[in-house]
Amino acid sequence: MASAKIRLFVDHPLSEGQSVPLSRDQAHYLFGVMRLKIGGGVLLFNGRDGEFLAQVVEATKRAGSLLCREQTKPLQMPPDLWLLFAPIKKARTDFIVEKAAELGAARIFPVATEFTNSGRVHRDRLQAHAVEAAEQCGGTFVPEVSDLVPLEQVLTDWPTGRNLLFCDENLSGKEHQLAGLPTGPWAILIGPEGGFSDRERNRLAAMPATHPISLGPRILRADTAAVAAMTLWQVALGDW
Repeated sequence: MASAKIRLFVDHPLSEGQSVPLSRDQAHYLFGVMRLKIGGGVLLFNGRDGEFLAQVVEATKRAGSLLCREQTKPLQMPPDLWLLFAPIKKARTDFIVEKAAELGAARIFPVATEFTNSGRVHRDRLQAHAVEAAEQCGGTFVPEVSDLVPLEQVLTDWPTGRNLLFCDENLSGKEHQLAGLPTGPWAILIGPEGGFSDRERNRLAAMPATHPISLGPRILRADTAAVAAMTLWQVALGDW
């Protein structure tokens, strides 16, 4: 069997010799769009069992099945890092989720702040973007995207032992300080386009887990800030 270039996420157990049925959409993609034939190879992952090279054993326009031949990658877990962000315009929210999945977020939380401009998110669509990002970048883990939750509720239920990196635009121009911060479970909080309210700032400042940080001399757009913050954290405290 030739080496495979197509990667596909499946919600099915994977192991050597395991048969994997395809949904109608997956069959259309593999056989209608990618023109894959019986005997062709596909790289499969499910976020739990690593990556497997599988072979097409049945192919029709609306269905099909694959047979796992061998594991090609073990499951690579990301650091225990959450990304909390206030949703913005649709395409830019999609971008944040995609890049968070690529950069190694373990979970992704859209949060509603007092100045959040977007009052709703389509979780299924965002989860699909996280899957697509993992498919395209060779990842074997897919972060869970949560439903939109009020920031106040998230902070009230904040887990003991998880540090919170608060990206504060009011610190713009000051040197960021990540050296010396503790390792372990972390979360990054990116604010809305309108910034945080005074009440939210006071709430965050009162939490022992909060570590305010500057993202440099310029105030960044929310989507850029998410990428910048995750990059800084990964270099200083993550698995880069």
